[in-house]
Amino acid sequence: MVYIVGVGLTPVGNHWSKSLRHLAVEASVKALEDYGKDVDYVVVSNMLSGVINGQENLGSYVVSHLGKIGTPAIKVEAAGASGAAASVVAQGLISSGMAERVLVVGVEKMTDYTSLEDTTSALSTAIDSEYEGFPGGTLDAMHALVMREYMKKYGVNREDFSYFPLLMHKNAVDTPHAQLRFKLKPESYMRSPMIAEPITLLDLAPVSDGAAAIVLSKEPDGPNGNAEILSVGHATDTIAIYRRESLTEMPAIRAAFSEALERANIERGSIDLYNIHDYSSVLGYITTEELGLAERGKAPELFKNGGADRDGPTPVNPEGGLKARGNPVGATGVYQIAEAFLQVTGRAEGAQVEGAKTALTLSAGGLASNVIIHLIRGV
Repeated sequence: MVYIVGVGLTPVGNHWSKSLRHLAVEASVKALEDYGKDVDYVVVSNMLSGVINGQENLGSYVVSHLGKIGTPAIKVEAAGASGAAASVVAQGLISSGMAERVLVVGVEKMTDYTSLEDTTSALSTAIDSEYEGFPGGTLDAMHALVMREYMKKYGVNREDFSYFPLLMHKNAVDTPHAQLRFKLKPESYMRSPMIAEPITLLDLAPVSDGAAAIVLSKEPDGPNGNAEILSVGHATDTIAIYRRESLTEMPAIRAAFSEALERANIERGSIDLYNIHDYSSVLGYITTEELGLAERGKAPELFKNGGADRDGPTPVNPEGGLKARGNPVGATGVYQIAEAFLQVTGRAEGAQVEGAKTALTLSAGGLASNVIIHLIRGV
């Protein structure tokens, strides 16, 4: 068994005055102070530091600035699932006996260094660079193709996609560390600038800086609450979407979810909230369908009718998700796990789902080509 015993978050946003090291250290110090004990291993998650910041070797980079020189440290990368992958590695270190307590810190610094075009290119390294990127495709364009197919297949229109960002922004208002803490109006969504038809600016997660850290331990010895990682489900799909049988189905999500449920020996009905990877509105919809929260093509109704609200029967992203909490890519999976920990220990300031005991986090690299699910329960 592996337990989450401490957590530290920086606010997500555009941190013009903070570098990669400042963000990583800030979150790490908060997590270590929350736990109150030292760790014997550090795992760093990040996607873009080599491309955007000109900095790799992040294990040594972080421990050097954290004052823990000599502590073993590594970096883990799995695109948008990097943070979740770092947690998997940390759990393996503990289960194998190589470590007793591991600091997992996810960090991404996306502003200051590049233009929006450069950031788009960097994010698009998550797709197939040879067969999708070289001809001119981007990650946003791949999501647009999926959205277009979803509209055609299920007969939905652009307004139907507004229900997802409207809820995410509503939830973010109450979340202290969220980036976009303002409500959206339907008319604002409909006037949103087009990015890659039919996807608009308000369908996509923002460019973000941020860092999140958790402490994992073999013992439930956290002074401010403990949560057990019940299980992990992990599955992959082809990285290039042109090779998939369907653009509106994500089999890696189904496979990872089934594995996580089986390993935890629980039923879906015992899950109290879902933290999902919503890089785009359409991915948010398809993910909820693959998790069985809505029938195929019916996700818009779930969000329109309040089923995914914080006080609804199946709360989705009570902190605002990638869309409104923000998406510092390599750190996002750690934010999700940290938020789940705060929820199941009753510490989710402002965003608390009443009575939450078991949470699911779903992190996705690329267009759900690498999916990692954690099931987390408060103890």
